[in-house]
Amino acid sequence: MAERQSQPRSTRKHSQVELGGLLAHLRVAKGLSLREVEDATDKALSNAYLSQLEKGKIQKPSPHVLHSLAAVYEVPYEALMEKAGYLLPSEDGGGRRKRLAAFAIEDLTAEEEEKLLEYLAFLRFRTTS
Repeated sequence: MAERQSQPRSTRKHSQVELGGLLAHLRVAKGLSLREVEDATDKALSNAYLSQLEKGKIQKPSPHVLHSLAAVYEVPYEALMEKAGYLLPSEDGGGRRKRLAAFAIEDLTAEEEEKLLEYLAFLRFRTTS
């Protein structure tokens, strides 16, 4: 049983499952509520839609939605397109993917990147509380 747990979760749909969580972490890291993101997109995206997207109930948002969110969260549009499964992971000759995190540690795994974004959101929340 322990051996089964240590295997990578490559059988699930990585990009689609991770997209919602990533968007939630980016929103929290920016200190924004769902309603504030709705306002920042000039109500092009409702807070209800954003909530469903973050929870993974909407797994394939349109490129237009991703473009709006990339602008609000100040992250590369291409990176969100990649997470949504529209683009293949980008490579720079060394096999390194573009990173969403501003600190851009080149050899992070996707799981490490997600954990760092969670921690950043926690730190920002703690300093504002």
